[in-house]
Amino acid sequence: MTTRARIRTGLSIAAAALALTGCVTNPVTGRSELTIISAQQEVAMGANAYAPMQQSQGGQFRLDPAVSEYVARVGQKMADVSDRDLPYEFVVLNNGVPNAWALPGGKIAINRGLLLEMDSEAELAAVLGHEVVHAAAKHSVRQMQRGMLLQALVVGTAVVTSDSDYGQLAAGAANVGASLLTQAYSRGAESEADLYGMRYMSRAGYDPQGAVDLQRTFLALSANRPASGPSLFASHPPSEQRLAANAATVQELPAGGIVGRDSYAAAMRTLTETAPAFARYDAGRKALAEKNYDAAMQHARAAISAVPAEASFHGLAGDIELMRNDTADAITHYTRALDRDATFFYYHLQRGVARERRGALDGAEVDLKNSLKLFETAPAQYTLGKIALARRDTGEARQRFAAAAQSQGDVGLAARGELMRLDLGNNPGQYINVRSGTDDSGQLLVRVENPNPLAVRGLVLRIRYLDDSNQVRDIQRTLNGTLSAGTGTTISTGLGPFTSAQQFEVTLLSAALAE
Repeated sequence: MTTRARIRTGLSIAAAALALTGCVTNPVTGRSELTIISAQQEVAMGANAYAPMQQSQGGQFRLDPAVSEYVARVGQKMADVSDRDLPYEFVVLNNGVPNAWALPGGKIAINRGLLLEMDSEAELAAVLGHEVVHAAAKHSVRQMQRGMLLQALVVGTAVVTSDSDYGQLAAGAANVGASLLTQAYSRGAESEADLYGMRYMSRAGYDPQGAVDLQRTFLALSANRPASGPSLFASHPPSEQRLAANAATVQELPAGGIVGRDSYAAAMRTLTETAPAFARYDAGRKALAEKNYDAAMQHARAAISAVPAEASFHGLAGDIELMRNDTADAITHYTRALDRDATFFYYHLQRGVARERRGALDGAEVDLKNSLKLFETAPAQYTLGKIALARRDTGEARQRFAAAAQSQGDVGLAARGELMRLDLGNNPGQYINVRSGTDDSGQLLVRVENPNPLAVRGLVLRIRYLDDSNQVRDIQRTLNGTLSAGTGTTISTGLGPFTSAQQFEVTLLSAALAE
């Protein structure tokens, strides 16, 4: 596509995006707001992301279903008095980090770690009411829309200054929703969620003083925790100003209401009683990360002895044995974890990995595919690719490695290496980057880069260009030596001078692995 055509396309897309916008009344604040995401799209986005988000953060807390039932009852009381009818859902996640979040469409989660920091039903209502407001007032959607509109408005410039086409730019805009939970809400959104959440508390019969007590707790906690990572304090930063605003709001609302300290303590009894075992689990995870396997196993065994019904403790023991390469014991521990909770992807994944290492390919394949039904991961795809290779099914292996190669980190690199072994000879241009241009004197330069984990050799370039007689010339250049992993080189072709990029074209004809 020519530069002029790209500009026309970009501006057309920007115009189309703006044409789809409209003004609607925010059901919570009553303000007129610009919208490009329909209510149906909003609900669908939240519904589609809800299960994967839960899986990515520990899965649901299954040890005591009564905890989740209690939280859902309190949450539904807050949802019933909200200003917007949504398919609200509330779950408790098996995660020790103090956090709670809301997806578009009313899908809300709270971690067991946050439940342990509170001491009344009113404080729980304050947290859930705050998240209900985020959903009802479309705070996440507004963040997403700002990103989409900004990208639409600048696309006319972006397509000219970037090597990416609009399809790649649109993919970036579409991914904004996936990062919403790691972004801090605006001060305005947090103030709205505090204010209207307290009004919802009062409507539902709770003492809004619970929101003030909660902010005091959060201020104390945040002083001792880093403001980064997946915590409430990263996305919902507490402050003295918010505390003062909540205290002022209490004066505007009817006094009194449900506090519910005894009911909360009774509902959280299992969490309170098992907290020491979960502390041993956390210490075991830390020791495992430090490769102190003996200490990690001591913590895992202590946690299992205290609470044998908790699946994650057995999963930790499995991880330790897998790191020790004792796959038989690892499989035993993962099976015990699955006996207690088969709804969490991780135990399926890890048992599948252990089984593949032992050569039990049929069982490994079942486990890995079950894990993918719950949550898409690169390790599952990569290990399935290895199984397909062992069965000499190169077509499926290529598909599995391609899926895994989209991820970052060691697994993604390993998958790209396997793909190169299978596919480099047929599609060298998919793996080796070639760019061309001219220097100040118009001489043709070629930049060749190998962003992969394996070294390559035997690179053959095809150069087509217009000579002084306006005739098409076609030559080949072979790069001598090896291009190491993660490196590049610039080649002076000796051709030129050229006055326009339309006068030459450079492609990669062939390449081979150097190993």
